[in-house]
Amino acid sequence: MTTTPRDLLIVAMDMPSTRPVERGDLSLALAGAELIDLLRAGAVRLLRSRLVPEPSGFTVDDPLLGAAAAALADGEPREPVTDWLWRRGRGLAATYLAAFEAEGQLTRQRSRRWGVFRSSRKVLVDSPARTRAANRWAADEPVLAALAAAVGIRDRRAGDYPDVDDDAASAVLAAVTTAVGELDDERGRRARKLDDAAVTNYRRGY
Repeated sequence: MTTTPRDLLIVAMDMPSTRPVERGDLSLALAGAELIDLLRAGAVRLLRSRLVPEPSGFTVDDPLLGAAAAALADGEPREPVTDWLWRRGRGLAATYLAAFEAEGQLTRQRSRRWGVFRSSRKVLVDSPARTRAANRWAADEPVLAALAAAVGIRDRRAGDYPDVDDDAASAVLAAVTTAVGELDDERGRRARKLDDAAVTNYRRGY
């Protein structure tokens, strides 16, 4: 069982990144990866940057991608790609992580800090899925590479991958890059508001 979003999550957990991978950014990219797989499977098509569901005859072995197809079918006809990313992407990284854990693809790696405190984090187990994702990554497959770049796993932008020769996939990748940029801007605005509030409280003596 392998899909582009599964491969993306494996890469995000396995490969070093140029900056911390934000859950929100990863969720948007996973939604984009699902959409690209659904486009390739013929479950949907793009009409002037809007989605036209074509669910008849679509079958998939992956329950996560099946849920994405169901969400697509339940959505408004001709939904803009960006709207799909925000709607489907909400909490999607956590959904995939929970599925990986339920499937036994994650284990807890324990470590000792400062010789006293113990900590643990979830890591991938060795599996055929992990090997396939690593091979796809090593081959610099354009779609996977562009999605990874969008969330900061590589020091390149999604637009730096002209080898994506599928217009629909390119449109989705561009939408992912835009959405991730908007989310980063929103985080910046919130951080500035917190800083301004802290400065104001300091001046007031709080």
